[in-house]
Amino acid sequence: MSDFLSRVASAPISWGICEVPGWGEMLPTDRVLSEMKQFGFNATEIGAPGFLPSDGEAAKAKLAEYDMQMLGGFVPLILHDPAQREKAIADATAAAKVFQSSGGSKFVTAVILDEDWSDPRPLTDDEKAHFVDMLGVIDEICAAHGLEQVIHPHAQTLIETAQDVEWLVEASPVKWTLDTGHLAIGGVDPVAFARDHLDRVGYVHLKDVNLSMAPAVLRRELSLMEGAQTGLFTVLGEGSIDIAGVVQALEEGGYRGWYVIEQDTALTDGLPAEGSGPIEAVRASMTYLTDVVAPALPG
Repeated sequence: MSDFLSRVASAPISWGICEVPGWGEMLPTDRVLSEMKQFGFNATEIGAPGFLPSDGEAAKAKLAEYDMQMLGGFVPLILHDPAQREKAIADATAAAKVFQSSGGSKFVTAVILDEDWSDPRPLTDDEKAHFVDMLGVIDEICAAHGLEQVIHPHAQTLIETAQDVEWLVEASPVKWTLDTGHLAIGGVDPVAFARDHLDRVGYVHLKDVNLSMAPAVLRRELSLMEGAQTGLFTVLGEGSIDIAGVVQALEEGGYRGWYVIEQDTALTDGLPAEGSGPIEAVRASMTYLTDVVAPALPG
């Protein structure tokens, strides 16, 4: 029997916990952790500022109330601009200290153009060289704090499209977060990525997507927030992504790391009643993983 299901966790964004202004309502921390625990999740990511205490030890203690552990978290950084070098190092170090003291192991880097998450643009050769150099610097910071950097391909960042992914796989030995949804939005087949770059996968985000909406996102006609509010991200098994194929390729290849259900959810109609809301989508996703994905895996 595969131990796949014991390595499935969920992230606060699946409950609508997001730092983007105007994203939607944020459910109370204890309600979210309690609902996570109903599914037997024993780990989560740190989430948006304010979801868990900013002090790592305090965050660790809060999770311990629910017999859960910290996995790490998502860190947007500016890595292509030499003028931002010292700030990027300071930001990465601060995040690494929190993750380390909270018991985390993964440092999920998203490379943004600027603090406003402006639309990405092509980088110059010098900017690309600085970017790659800085990934090595962040790797060293992570190693000093007992963490692993796993770069996150992500819509509206500098690693967005298939061309971006192909370039960085060749340019840097950095490990990756295999995010099934964001890879697919950018034009990468996540099953092929799992097979071709298994040795580079350090972490997995399971996200299903209605890919008919992806071109509008890439053309900047639809923001990620608007997409999340109008059906871009679906329950696992109900979108366009071969989630089962990704997991099977990873497990058959020997991957034994975490899988994080990460459905970008926005609560725009007030707080849902107890037992309803995001928990229903997570329940449906877990049913899919339990009833469809897990039985097909090698024992």
